Amino acid sequence: MEPCLLLSEIVLQNPLKIYNIEIEIKDVNDNSPEFSKNEFELAIPEQVPASTRFLLESAQDADLGENSVQNYTLSPNENFQLEIRSARGGKKNLELVLRKMLDREKEASVGLTLTAVDGGVPQRTGTVQIKINVLDNNDNFPQFAQSEYTVGLKENSPRDTLVLKVEARDLDLGSNAEITYSFHQVPEEIEHLFHLDQTTGEITVLSPVDYEKETSFDMDIKATDGGGLSGNCKVFVEIEDENDNAPEISVITVTSPLAEDSPIDTLVVLFSVTDRDSGDNGRTSCSVEMNLPFLLQTTVNNYYQLVTQKPLDREKVSEYNITITATDRGSPRLSSRRTITVLISDINDNSPVFEKSKSSEVVVRVVILDENDNAPFFLYPLQNSTSPCNELVPKAVEAGYLVTKVVAVDGDSGQNSWLSYELLKATDPSLFSIGAQNGEVKTRRPLTERDTNKQRLIILVRDNGHPPQSSTATLNILSVDGFSDPYLNIASVSHEASEEDGSLTMYLVICLAAVSFVFLICIIVFVVIKMYKKESSFITALPQFPPTLPEIPETGVDSQSGSLSRTYHYDVCLTGGSLSSDFSFLRPLIPVFSMGDPNVSENHRISSVSQETPEQVEGQKQREQPASTLVAKDEATDRDLGSNADTTFIQVPENVLKSFKLNKRTGELIIAGTTDYEEDKSSAMNIKVTDRGGLSAMTMPRR
Repeated sequence: MEPCLLLSEIVLQNPLKIYNIEIEIKDVNDNSPEFSKNEFELAIPEQVPASTRFLLESAQDADLGENSVQNYTLSPNENFQLEIRSARGGKKNLELVLRKMLDREKEASVGLTLTAVDGGVPQRTGTVQIKINVLDNNDNFPQFAQSEYTVGLKENSPRDTLVLKVEARDLDLGSNAEITYSFHQVPEEIEHLFHLDQTTGEITVLSPVDYEKETSFDMDIKATDGGGLSGNCKVFVEIEDENDNAPEISVITVTSPLAEDSPIDTLVVLFSVTDRDSGDNGRTSCSVEMNLPFLLQTTVNNYYQLVTQKPLDREKVSEYNITITATDRGSPRLSSRRTITVLISDINDNSPVFEKSKSSEVVVRVVILDENDNAPFFLYPLQNSTSPCNELVPKAVEAGYLVTKVVAVDGDSGQNSWLSYELLKATDPSLFSIGAQNGEVKTRRPLTERDTNKQRLIILVRDNGHPPQSSTATLNILSVDGFSDPYLNIASVSHEASEEDGSLTMYLVICLAAVSFVFLICIIVFVVIKMYKKESSFITALPQFPPTLPEIPETGVDSQSGSLSRTYHYDVCLTGGSLSSDFSFLRPLIPVFSMGDPNVSENHRISSVSQETPEQVEGQKQREQPASTLVAKDEATDRDLGSNADTTFIQVPENVLKSFKLNKRTGELIIAGTTDYEEDKSSAMNIKVTDRGGLSAMTMPRR
């Protein structure tokens, strides 16, 4: 008997190890032996010779091993004895052996009791009654040509496929020679899968058989003649496997995103392939596309791992769609595919690059969407007031009298600022009401003598945001005979409210402190951002251009001032931001001249941004430029993403030229002080751009 095992596997990654686990399930004796019927009937002719054997149906026990059927007993009698024979597969065949010939005239029927006993502790038994009818003489039994038949059958064979034809012969004549075939002691599964023709003995397929569920079947065939005599044979059906199951791909782990600097042989995907078929039909092979930087490796127990084979570059390919194909070796071959997406994560492997390209002007409009981050605030009664808010009400008021109106505001906008009021708590809830939209506090009924003179209301205001925020305020209402009654004692009400709301006051103080702290942090951050923008962005603080002078003649010479023509050019550049991270900005430019050797012709001194002709500037002298004048602008791009693409410009060495200032974020070089031609005829500097990952690039010396 094979043990009942539950098989499983444990797969460990990095390093790859596979452990097989076998769990054996032990059987307990919780089932009694059972026969298919409560009573068996046998028809035996008289004068049958002694030692004739009659096959009986054995009992079935759902338990295994020692807990299954171990022995049979037959009730005492003088005509029959029980013999047990071991058959193929450990099965026991029961035979009723005739010890003494029967005589129908003396005894027309014989009753026996067959008992099946298992080997469990405690033992369980099952019984069946055997009724033997004694017939008149029929002295020939049906005989099969073979005692055992073995036949092969392909799985998934269609209905009515012929499996085997059995045939028995009887030497008697007439009705005693007419043979009927039937299944003998077979499970219900066989009756559902196979059909036996009672007349011809042909066994055909009734339902498709599956090799993966059962590889073989055995059945007993009984042939009975018209006189009641019978013969038996055994049929073994071996199921042949067909390639009807495609391989199954099971992914165990995927490394995604995968860093682009991953070394060779880094594990990307670990998966297994299984095929429920057997033989060549169950043998599989796997493959992936050849143009990928990955290598497929075979491990043990049909496990595969996909590892890196070549260096990766996210700037060239940011993701890979890997298709795994598994194919078996059956006929016809079956295959299955599974696509896995692996994202490549960025590392800082690209230095910034200076560019001279320009782009057209765009306008960016930023719309700020409101978040419900402000709770409603009471203006009346004042939410954070240390003294209580008191209202006087005449004792003679009628229902609907307007006592007061509470007012609250919300710093948010839109539906986040829509407020609704409700009465959260009151000394007498039936006495006052509050308008949900307008906050008006009114009496619901006239005051009576039984109403207390001191009424305390806790009012809740809630906004319409998601999630909603709310605040509460306390209102004290005093009922008096007149508004000038001297006995009105405000302090007593305040003291009472303080005692009742001690815990509420503590929570309100904590909330107020938290809101104040957050507000202070916001103010500090706002001031710092404003100062930073004012210092670093020329868009928020435009450079000052020289004042416009009187119209200059065509020659470009001002006889009174000796200045150059006041023609200015504005290159306005802005891009929407692309994956290549181009940097372009709004750049007002003015004519700039090189302060080189005076002997050099003026034609070489004019910068590329000026539209003046050499004749217009010939013989002129460069004036001092005002502070904040834009001299030049460097641009750089970085092919990386995120923080790796954020660049910073610096002078090398830093602050080498005190008269100029370099904006570290934009790369704009502006005049920080007054420049004097007589003191410094030329200026030179190197500009270095560095990203946050530490990579950098250097410009040529700038003059």
